[in-house]
Parts: sequence; structure tokens; C-alpha cells
Amino acid sequence: MHLVVLGAHCGDAEIQAGAIAHKYAKAGHEVTFVHLTAGEKGNPPDVSVEEYRKQKIRESEKVAEILGAKTITLDYKDAELAFNDEIITRVATLMRKLKPNVVITHWENSIHPDHALCPRIVQAAQLKAGLPGFDLDGLPAHYYGFYHSENWEDMEGYVPDLYVDVSDEFDTYLEALSNYWFIMKSKSFRYYDYYKALGTVRGCVNRTKYAQTLKFPTGTNVRKGGFIPGYEI
Repeated sequence: MHLVVLGAHCGDAEIQAGAIAHKYAKAGHEVTFVHLTAGEKGNPPDVSVEEYRKQKIRESEKVAEILGAKTITLDYKDAELAFNDEIITRVATLMRKLKPNVVITHWENSIHPDHALCPRIVQAAQLKAGLPGFDLDGLPAHYYGFYHSENWEDMEGYVPDLYVDVSDEFDTYLEALSNYWFIMKSKSFRYYDYYKALGTVRGCVNRTKYAQTLKFPTGTNVRKGGFIPGYEI
């Protein structure tokens, strides 16, 4: 299998589903983190935007190495993402190249515009990548499913559908996260503490030590069948 975790900025994909990604990698599957931007405008006072972009990409490469994944950072600008055919076509073409079985991305409601655009881009690219009538660099059509994952900025209406036991992966996940400057040094939000606590709380609900959660896209979490759950047909 190939799991792609697509986030708006370097760090988003990893904090949201890094432990799940590591679980896939440990099982022998291919994992790729895709960042649409580096998230460079959250730069420290003594570091320029361009230098921080380079720093975050280096950090993402270290994090991916620890989690057993690959990483790709596109060249869109932080806080300037737009929903248009250019980015949809670019992501669709990338998905045809990567051929993921499943993609994990942001939830659709967010206080950050870049985050809110990600699931729209992923869904539009899903259609374009999956329809053979679109010629994308001569690549064969490829259709993928996708889920949403948890980010502290994307919590409006986020109610988990799936809990994934990541008890065996969580320490490595935390080790990986510690390589991002903003996770360890941000003065605006306690990222490390939040995601450690979130994994603990989700684990409590899951009856495991740690867990990370996923959510079905709106309208796809309906289960149909002509039987009563728990009984044979």
C-alpha cells in the first residue's frame, strides 16, 4: 500500500497523522508526506521568510526519516493558497505519479484558510486523477480514497469516525515532532504538549494507551445494508 498524508504546511501532516503514518511504514507500506507550502511565514524574529522555508524543509526531511516516510514540499506560498485549476491539476498529476491507496488531509472547517482549502483540493484532484479523460502528463488514471485527521486549528465539527491504536508508535512520533522548531519553540501555541495530550485522550476513548483519529469525508460515512448489526443475514 501507499499512504499519502497531505497538509497545508510542513508539520501539519506529521502532527495530524504522523503516528498512523509510522504504523503504516513499520508494516512495510510506502508513506509520503506532501506539503503544499513550507509554512514559512511563521518564521522566528531573527530568521527571514526564505531562510525559514529552507529550515522547515530540512526539518521535514528529518521528521520523515524518523517516521520511515518520504517527503515532498511544493513551492506554493504560505497563507496564499488558492483554489483553482492550476493547483488541482498539479496535485492530481502528483497523485497519479504517487498512486496512493489512501490520502489523509485536513478537516474541512478551519480557522486557517490554507487548511480549509486542502480537503477541497484533495477532493477535486481525486476526481481529476481518477478520470481517464484527463490527460495529465500521459500518466494513467488513478483514483484514491481519503480521510480527514485532527489539527487543533481544524476542530469545528470534527467528530472522529475511526480511532487508530498507535501505542507502539507514539514515542517515535513524539521524537520526530521534536525536530520541528515551531513545535518545540512556538510562543503562540504549545504544539508538543497538545498533541501528546490529544494522543492520550484519544487513547483513553479507544481503550489503548495512545490513539490518533480519522474522519470520513462528509456524506461518505453512511453504511448501507439489509441486516441488523450483530446478526447474520
